[in-house]
Amino acid sequence: MKSSEMQTLSGKTVLVTGATGTIGAAIARELSAEGARLILHFGRNRAAAETLAEELGNGAFCAEGDLSTKEGPDVMWQEALAKAGEINALVNNAGILSHIKVDDPLEDWHTIWTREMQVNFHAAAELCRAAILHFRTIGGGRIVNIASRAGQGGYRGDAMPYGASKAALINLTQSIAGSFGGEGISAVAIAPGWVRTSMAEAYIAEHGAEAALGGIPIRKMAEPAEIGELVSFVLRGSQHSLTGAVLDVNGASQMR
Repeated sequence: MKSSEMQTLSGKTVLVTGATGTIGAAIARELSAEGARLILHFGRNRAAAETLAEELGNGAFCAEGDLSTKEGPDVMWQEALAKAGEINALVNNAGILSHIKVDDPLEDWHTIWTREMQVNFHAAAELCRAAILHFRTIGGGRIVNIASRAGQGGYRGDAMPYGASKAALINLTQSIAGSFGGEGISAVAIAPGWVRTSMAEAYIAEHGAEAALGGIPIRKMAEPAEIGELVSFVLRGSQHSLTGAVLDVNGASQMR
């Protein structure tokens, strides 16, 4: 834990969605080290969320919410806000990646696209809306949306819903930055490539390291802590002009 003199987020309350996942937990740990109080959203894994909250301390607490339902995001936000009293930043980290091919049954196509867009985009958009309305009452706030390299330049044919949802999330981020910056509300998107998670490791185990690392010049994935550190930097009070940015974290595998 950093000394109080170095805690740049001391006194701030941050809601992180998908906090029980590898990246979400890394983000939460880094923000907590910077002095923030964490609201840890989880969908199903209550035990993991409670364990993380106990580890972080500093008033961290859990917020349950099923982001795959229309009512889930707002119910979770309202309950979290009622308990916290004030939320200073939102980190939309929760996301899913499903596979569907164009020659799969249309019913399956509809199911995957609907669920992927709901979790990755519609839920995030609804939480952004709730955050903006709340930030207006407290003099401003910060939004960080965890997008993906897949949202820039297209994505593979069996995972198009994921790429499309992340592209929409990037556009949403920039729309918020451009529309509400004058009200003290900032929004930044972070677009990782491969990050070392259990899902990534499973993919390598099945397809081989070259399938994931072949297009990455530095020949390694990002570590979850890298994403956490970047989120922490974005949320620093000194970072005003960063709003509207899309920060690539992909080892030079995609450059714009």
